[in-house]
Amino acid sequence: MEFPEIMVGFTTTIPLEVLVAAGRRPVDLNNLFITDSDPQGLVEEAEIAGFPRNCCGWIKGLFGTVQRHGIKEVVAVTEGDCSNTRALMEVLSLHGVQSVSFGYPCDRSRETLTLQMERLTRHFGATPAAVRQAKERLDRVRHKVHEIDRLTWQENRVSGGENHYYQVCTSDMNGDIDAFEAEVDSFLAIARQRAPLPQTLRLAYIGVPPIVTDLYPGLEALGARVVFNETQRQFSMPYATTDLVEQYRLYTYPYDIFTRLDDIETELARRQIDGVIHYVQSFCFRQIEDLIVRQRLPVPILTLEGDRPGPLDARSRIRLEGFVEMLRGRRR
Repeated sequence: MEFPEIMVGFTTTIPLEVLVAAGRRPVDLNNLFITDSDPQGLVEEAEIAGFPRNCCGWIKGLFGTVQRHGIKEVVAVTEGDCSNTRALMEVLSLHGVQSVSFGYPCDRSRETLTLQMERLTRHFGATPAAVRQAKERLDRVRHKVHEIDRLTWQENRVSGGENHYYQVCTSDMNGDIDAFEAEVDSFLAIARQRAPLPQTLRLAYIGVPPIVTDLYPGLEALGARVVFNETQRQFSMPYATTDLVEQYRLYTYPYDIFTRLDDIETELARRQIDGVIHYVQSFCFRQIEDLIVRQRLPVPILTLEGDRPGPLDARSRIRLEGFVEMLRGRRR
């Protein structure tokens, strides 16, 4: 399946099937931002344009990314994600960027979600038959990424960073389904032949993917490995269903914290987790949810805050070292 160079960016995971069925090249702006050769420069460009210092680094990075890559159309998730997205779209409109809004209903209403998906489908001119075909194609790749996840926590053959990468890429399949599937197939062939990694502390990572660049290798250098990446796993659509609307109802990220916690608690038990790293982004409303997370989860939790792209700062490294040492003491 080949994509034309008609790029459509989006601010967080949307029904990817619609863009694929419509023959667009899907671009998760978050992935494009954080993998840029100079993501900090993209943040600075947004601040030069007038974005305030006390605004989420991801929002500023998305603005800089759209500008640098000349993206002319963006799907903005205005309900179920960042509360600043609407303002971002208003600013982008001043720069000639067309936007279409999409919302995940806070009550997970099937009727409302169906209407949102039908509206998106009409906007891009996709047909229901093409959408169904796209779902079948995408699900085949997602199933292979689920196997990478299983090799991470059940057979200990995949690192936390590798797990993060392949799952987070399913949000847009790197803009090329065939090329990404070939990359996944190659990795699986290698991973299945590996000797199991040494037994270490087993961590869960919950929250949005990190803006810091060296979290996973840093943890593994301390003798701890992430075997559960919560939100990244959700991007891969881990619940098997042939019903497209139900697929995006089961997808937990855009809904309330209690919906997410039900899934998190199940995976903590299944994957025998020793401790949880709850990542929160500076200036994000989701920081408040840490209060609920700490009351619900039965294992030790370290709340880690990130602001701008780049390596972990010294304070965060010291906190991670202390957390891992505490978990090691509990295990002994």
